[in-house]
Amino acid sequence: MNEPPADSVVVPAAELQTFVTEVGASAGLPAEQATLLAELLVANDCRGVFSHGTVQIATYARLLREGRLNPRARPAVVRETPSSLLVDGDGGLGYFAAHLGTGLLVERARQQGVAVLLTRNHGHFGAAGLYARMTLPHDLLTFVTSGHQLELSPGAPVFDAAGGSPMSFSAPTQDEDPMVLDFGTMHDLYADSPHRDRIARDAPGLVLRAIGLGAVCQSWGGLLAGVPLDPARAEREWAGANQGSMVISLRIDLFTDPAAFRREMDAYVRAVRELTPLPGLEASRLPGGPEAERERRHRADGVPVGPGHRARLRETAAELGLDAPC
Repeated sequence: MNEPPADSVVVPAAELQTFVTEVGASAGLPAEQATLLAELLVANDCRGVFSHGTVQIATYARLLREGRLNPRARPAVVRETPSSLLVDGDGGLGYFAAHLGTGLLVERARQQGVAVLLTRNHGHFGAAGLYARMTLPHDLLTFVTSGHQLELSPGAPVFDAAGGSPMSFSAPTQDEDPMVLDFGTMHDLYADSPHRDRIARDAPGLVLRAIGLGAVCQSWGGLLAGVPLDPARAEREWAGANQGSMVISLRIDLFTDPAAFRREMDAYVRAVRELTPLPGLEASRLPGGPEAERERRHRADGVPVGPGHRARLRETAAELGLDAPC
């Protein structure tokens, strides 16, 4: 879970966006891509998804400047059918291929009823929920995942089979906040997670399901996108372009009236709010509700930026000769 940072300072979202745009441009991105990247990262910060927010620009700027990712990538559709798209990321950050492809996917899904996007040859695409949210205004249900280069070796823990394993699912509502489940299947199960062994011992079925979901991420979003299981077989012009992604969208009206579905979703959201929450939590909410609430608050009042986050932004600013926002 992304927890609110302790000892934070509040920074206006607009100032963070300006800074990240400047960093992207200084790292070589075209103005349009630098602006888009800043918008997406700040949106994650506003939603409280700090792990995939503006703190990531430090890593991205370094990968771009070191030549591990293509700063002038031009993602393009390289294969298509009426219901599918394959977008090549040209060795750049995955945000640009996934954002371009998802925008095109919406029209395919609206025309065909169901459509599938696969992206390849790019770096990190960020939080899967960014793309699941893009389809919400179009009465589509959407699944998003991504896979990356694994490095499995005999004797390593089975946890490694799942990799990072992001997933997102989304469903629109009428008046309530939409349902957007945006998560990594292996959170709390990474090597540095303090409770991993205890969770595996007490709830092995839960852990195996998480690993199984991770296997879906890696096979559908990675292997299918040309990321080989053995890194020795990888042929890449840009070393950091070791990821792929998948987006599947379908029209609600294939099965029921979209307006009726949205009303039922509203009722579902409200009913869940009346349930008893998990121990330690203040409220019961469907996924997406807390993020939407935080986004409204943080866009109005500013984004809380914790000490580690501030340090990363200041370090990047010093490397590039820019003024840090905090």
